[in-house]
Order: sequence, then C-alpha cells, then structure tokens
Amino acid sequence: MRTGPVVLRGLAILAGGFVLLAIPGPEPAVAPAPDGGAPFVWGADSLWQRLDRQFVEVTAAGCGAALPGAQVELASLTASMANRPTDSVPPADPFLDSLELRFFELAPAVAACPEALPAYVELQQRLRHWVKDQSQGWDLTSSGSRRRLYRLLYGSRAALEEVTLHHPGAVPALLHGVDEPSATPSTEVGGVRIHSGDMLVSRGGYPTSALIARGNDFPGGFSHVALVQVDSATGAASTIEAHIESGVKIATAEEYLGDKKLRILVLRPRASLPALRADPMLPHRAATAAIERARREHVPYDFSMDYADDGKLFCSEVASSVYRDAGLTLWTGLSTITAPGLRRWLASFGVKQFETQEPSDLEYDPQLVVVAEWRDPLTLQADRIDNAVIDAMLEGAERGDALTFPWYQLPVVRVMKGWSWVLERFGGTGPVPEGMSARAALRNRAFGERQRQIATTVAARIAVMERDRGYPLTYWVILELARAATREHPPA
Repeated sequence: MRTGPVVLRGLAILAGGFVLLAIPGPEPAVAPAPDGGAPFVWGADSLWQRLDRQFVEVTAAGCGAALPGAQVELASLTASMANRPTDSVPPADPFLDSLELRFFELAPAVAACPEALPAYVELQQRLRHWVKDQSQGWDLTSSGSRRRLYRLLYGSRAALEEVTLHHPGAVPALLHGVDEPSATPSTEVGGVRIHSGDMLVSRGGYPTSALIARGNDFPGGFSHVALVQVDSATGAASTIEAHIESGVKIATAEEYLGDKKLRILVLRPRASLPALRADPMLPHRAATAAIERARREHVPYDFSMDYADDGKLFCSEVASSVYRDAGLTLWTGLSTITAPGLRRWLASFGVKQFETQEPSDLEYDPQLVVVAEWRDPLTLQADRIDNAVIDAMLEGAERGDALTFPWYQLPVVRVMKGWSWVLERFGGTGPVPEGMSARAALRNRAFGERQRQIATTVAARIAVMERDRGYPLTYWVILELARAATREHPPA
C-alpha cells in the first residue's frame, strides 16, 4: 500500500482548509455617528499646568502658609452650596462655573497638606449630592446640561482621586453617601444596607473595562452595571449582571465583591419619584423580574449595545429593561459615540448602536442617589494608568491605527468558535463567547496585550519620575507618557 500520496493528499486538504479558514472576509459595517453628539474636551490645559505649579510651590513652602487659607475656602464652598436658594440652579448659572473652579483650585493645597484631606473628601460628597439634587430640574437631553453634570461630577471625582494618591491610606475604602429610604427588602453587604432594586456600578480592572469606561464622548469611571435582588423570605442578596463570556448570570453578593473591581457605586432610585410614590415596591418588582428571567432562560450578551432590543442584554440593559417594564425609565441621558476611529474599533467588536446606555451615565442620573462607594485605594494608580493608555490608544484610532491580530491564528480560533457553538447548544460555555466572531475574539486579545505592554512601559517610567520628584505625577503628565509609549508600541 502506497502511503505517500495519501499523506500528501491529507496535507493538501489540511493546507486548503487552513487557507480557507484564514480568509478574513469583509469588515463589519460602521453605523453613522448619532446626531447631536460630540466628544467632550476640557480645554483647560493652562489650568492644569497652573495647578501643578501651585502644588510644587505649596510643597516647597510647607503647609503652615497654605493650610489656613485652604481650610477657610473649604468651609466657604460648603456654606455657598448650603446658602443657595432651594429652587433649582439652572445648568448655565455662573455660580456652577465658580463652584467647579474653586474645587479644582483647592486641590494643590489639599494634596500637599494631609490635614485638609478629610474636609475635601466631605466637600466632594456634599457637592455630588447637591448637584444631583439641583439637576432634577434640568433637561438632560440637552448638551449643556449633560456637559455641566459631567464637569461637576466626573471632574470632582477625578480631582479627589488625584489628591488621594498623595495620602495613601488616608481615605477609607468605604464612603457612605445618602441612605435613601426604600420599602424594598434589604440586607447588609460590606458595611452597607443594600435594598432590592439597588444598582451596583463598578469599574473592572481589565483592558476592556477601561475601553468601556473611556470609549464614548464623555469618558467615565465605570464599566459595568449589576442589579441587586434581595429575597424577601431569606434576605439573601443576589446580583444579576451580563457578562461578555456567558451572558446574563446570577451571583451571590460575596461572589460579586470577590471579582476584580477598582470602585463600586451603590445607586438607589429616589423615594420621591412619582413612580415610586405610586408603587414603593417597584424596584423590588424590577429586580425580581430580572432574576426570574435569568433563572428561566439563557439570555445572551448583547454585543451590539442595542438597548431597545431585550432579546439579548448588555450590562446596562439588565437594569434598564426591567425598570422600564415596571414603569421607571432610567438613563435620562444617553451616551453618544461619535469619533470615527472609535466607532470603527467598536464596530469590529460587534457594536452597532452608537447612542446607548453606558454604565457611567448612571452616576449623572438625577433620579438616582449615591448610597455608598467602595474604592480600592491600592489600585487607583493602576486605574489612572489604564485610563491614560486607553485615551492615548483612542487618539491613535483617530489617526488611523487599526485593531490588528496575527492572521495565522484565525483558522484555529474559527475552529474554537465552532466548538463553542456546539457547547452552547448543550448549555455550556466555549472558549469564544457567544455572539462574538473569531476575528473579534482575536482583536480583543491583541488589544488587551498591546494595552498591557503600553501600561507596563508607562508604569516603569512613572516609578522613575516619581522617585526623582518625590510625589505622584498628575494625570496629564501620565497621559503624555502614555502617548509616547503608544507610539513605541504600534499595532502589530
């Protein structure tokens, strides 16, 4: 028997199959940018540079000169919010410009003087609560209102976290907000009284988490939403959340907190909302509907980010869909994604909707109250590095950088995708997520590897500069380092 021709024919078939599976096919269509959207730009480089110089000056002069003035200004800012009329302050009110600027201008003295930090933390908490109260009367579909909320809420958060890095361990991991009244079942989780229907908005510690948080017109600090359901009979708390790998899943509170997260906001609908006055148990009904569906059927992850289609769900939809059905519309302001390069990147991951519900949006929703916030102080530096690297990579996307991957890996991953399809038919989870193409999976892996390479380079340079300077670098300096490292690590 002649085996040579048989072997050759077998090798030829394998080679032909490999070539066929390596053909990439057409790129996915990129949906047009939403009308009315535009990337937010601070346009405040001169302010950031001035604050940096002030910090150096205060550090050199010592706190003896700066602390008394900072303490007076902290008290004055707190009083200025308390003394405003009870009527809603409109978003264009010059008082809000002053509030924002004064909060930023306090940062250098607080960063240099640890004695001022507790009052600055309390001021940021008061500012957030006051602004969210004021914004109940704003039209959040207008760009002016959205920009004002973002500047005050995201801006004050970013300023506080910059300052916190100068005083490691000085800010507790748990900050209590407002214990908004709720009639729904509740339980204690991590030192916080959690009610059924609460939402946990978090930031994961992975490259894709940073992309979700930063990849829209208003780069934010959160990448994931989970809905809490508290069993009225047992008091057990569960989270319902959509995972890229497996779709909608239920977890215990302990399992949720055990996953890698850099920060978590606990948000609760206001008891004064008309829908809740009519039905105080509405949040529990919504959460129960979500957990019952997750137990009843498999709900795939929605890579398209189409919040209007409940057949598949991404993380924000898990909460928004059941609340909408119960009579309360969350996400009063939708995120837009207009930058061409970013839309091209996201389309290659399967995104089709570029006006959608981003996790960070919930922080700005005036219908929701911040009950508490957990932060991992040890990971704040890694968070800033990830943000800066993603921001720099997205600038590269606008210059034409592509999400590349090794073409020769495509045949293998397509076989893995076929095996994943078989496993999914029997209720399993395969190596390539349901709804994600083989090309998207490879791009996702290559994107993560490149992001980590750049972040490693940036972290090493930060360590050298901070050792020489003797204090943490500001975000805008880290961003410049990330831009340089991104050019050094171009797409493969």
